[in-house]
Amino acid sequence: MGFLHTCILISTALAAVHARFTPRKSISCSSLAGGVLGEGYNVTDAEDFAAGSVNASGIINQFSLCRVQGTLTYGPDDVPVKNGANILIWEIYLPSSDYNGRFMVVGNGGYAGYIDEESMMVQLNLGYATAGCDSGHSLAANGNTAYAPFLANKAETGAWIHNSIALTTAVARTMTTKYYEKAPEYSYYYGCSTGGAQGFALAQYYPDLFDGIYAGSPGNWYSHLVLSFLWNGLHTTGTGYMTQDALDFITDSVVSACDAIDGVVDGLIENPLLCDYNIANLECAAGQSSTDTNGTVLCLTSAQIQAAEAVYTGPKNLVTGDEVYPGLSLGSENGWIDQETVLYETYTALILKEVVFRDLAYNVSSFNWGKDVSKVDAAASPLIDEISTNLSSFQKRGGKLIVTQGWADQFNAATWPIQHLEQIQTKMGAATTDSFLELFMVPGGGHCGSNPGYTHVPGTYNVIDVLVPWVEQGIRPTEMMSVTPPDGTNTTRKLCPWPNTAHYVKGNIDDWTSYTCS
Repeated sequence: MGFLHTCILISTALAAVHARFTPRKSISCSSLAGGVLGEGYNVTDAEDFAAGSVNASGIINQFSLCRVQGTLTYGPDDVPVKNGANILIWEIYLPSSDYNGRFMVVGNGGYAGYIDEESMMVQLNLGYATAGCDSGHSLAANGNTAYAPFLANKAETGAWIHNSIALTTAVARTMTTKYYEKAPEYSYYYGCSTGGAQGFALAQYYPDLFDGIYAGSPGNWYSHLVLSFLWNGLHTTGTGYMTQDALDFITDSVVSACDAIDGVVDGLIENPLLCDYNIANLECAAGQSSTDTNGTVLCLTSAQIQAAEAVYTGPKNLVTGDEVYPGLSLGSENGWIDQETVLYETYTALILKEVVFRDLAYNVSSFNWGKDVSKVDAAASPLIDEISTNLSSFQKRGGKLIVTQGWADQFNAATWPIQHLEQIQTKMGAATTDSFLELFMVPGGGHCGSNPGYTHVPGTYNVIDVLVPWVEQGIRPTEMMSVTPPDGTNTTRKLCPWPNTAHYVKGNIDDWTSYTCS
C-alpha cells in the first residue's frame, strides 16, 4: 500500500511538472523592445520564431517562441548604470504556446563569456520561460593561456560567478511578466560546474530570487579548486606523468577490485569511500618494464605511484598540514589527463597571475604551499568563492537546493560537496539542512554528466522531475533517475540522496527500478 501510494504521488507530481497551457496575452513580442527597463538595460532585438526554426547546438525549438535579446551596462560594483564600462549580454526565450507558467535561468561553464543557448532550448522545450547570459564579459575576454583580460577587471570577475545571474534575472522576470501579463508562478535556476558555483552564489547572496536551485558539480570553492589543479599538475609532470593508457590501467584495476562491494558487478564503484585499494600494488617489480613490447601497460613506475598518491591525497598546506582541497576519488583516474596538462595552465596560472599576485610574469611552479594559500584566500576568495555555511535566508523563504556530483568527476573532487554539506549541517543543524538541501552522488559520473571512460553510465540526471515537486508540493526527493548513457543503450540508474546509496534488489541490473536507496 505504501509503495502504491508513493507511485501515485510521484506520477501526480510529474504530471504537474510537465503540465502546459497556452497563455492568454494581448502583448506582441516586438512590443517588448519598447518601454523603460531600468538604468543600464537595453533591448537589442525582440522577434517571433515558429516551432522548428531555431537551432541551438542541434536542439530545435518544439514550440513557437518570442526571443528577446539585450545588454546591460554595469559599473565597478556590479550595479547597473547607464553607459557603464562593463557589458553583460542577456537573452530570453518565451514560449508562445505550451508555457508551463514557470521561469528558469540557466548558468554558465568554465570562464563563461557566452550564453548557454543549448541549455536554454532544453528548458524551453519543457515549457519554461528561459533566460541566460554571458556572465558579464565576452568570450574574447577569456583570452588564452597567457592572459584573460576579464580577470584583470574586478567588476567582471565579480559578475562572472557572484552577480551576473541576479543581474539577468531582474530584466528576464520583468520581460516574462510583461509578455504573459502575469508573473511566473515559480522561479528556478539550473547550472553545473561554474554554473553550480553560480547556484550557490544565488542561495548565499540572492536568497529571495529563486524557489528552486540546481547546482551540479559545483566549483563553489573555486579558489581552492584551481589550487588542486596546480597541485595535480605539478605532481604529475616529468617522470610522474601518466599516459591515458596508464590511467585506464589504474581505473581498470581499481574497479576490478571494488566493483562487487555493492553486490552487483556492473563496471562501477557505487561508493568509492568503501573501496580499500592500495595503488602501490601496481608498482613494477625490480627490473620489470612498465610496458611490454606492444606498449601495453603492465605496471607503474615508482614516480607514477607517488604522483597518483598525491592526486588521491589532494593539496596540503605544507606548513600547517591542513587540507587545501580534497583529492580525487578511486575510480576517477581515467579522467586525469587534463589534470596533468591543461587545467593548471588554463585556470590556476591565470587566476594566480591576474587576481592574486597581479603579475603576468609570475611562475606558478614557485607557489608556496604555505604562505601563498592565505594570499589566495585574501585576494581571490571574496571574488569567486561561494562557501557560506549559513544559508538560512534561502531556507527560511522556502527555497530548495539540489546538488549532484559524479564520483568519477575528472575536474572537481567528488568529496568536496560532501564536505560542504557536512559544514552546512554543522552550522545549521542536520534537520534544518535536510529540509532544503539534497546531494545526489553519481557512481561513475563525470563532470556535469558522463565520464568518457564510463560510457555505460547514464549522464543525464532528471533533476527537474524531483526539484519541482519538492518546491511546489513539498515532496522531498528520495531518489532520482539518470538516463541516456553515451553507449546508446537504454540503461537507467537510481541515484540516491547522500548518504544513501543504491542497493540491488532484483531484476535487470541496468534498470533503475531494480534498486532501492538505503
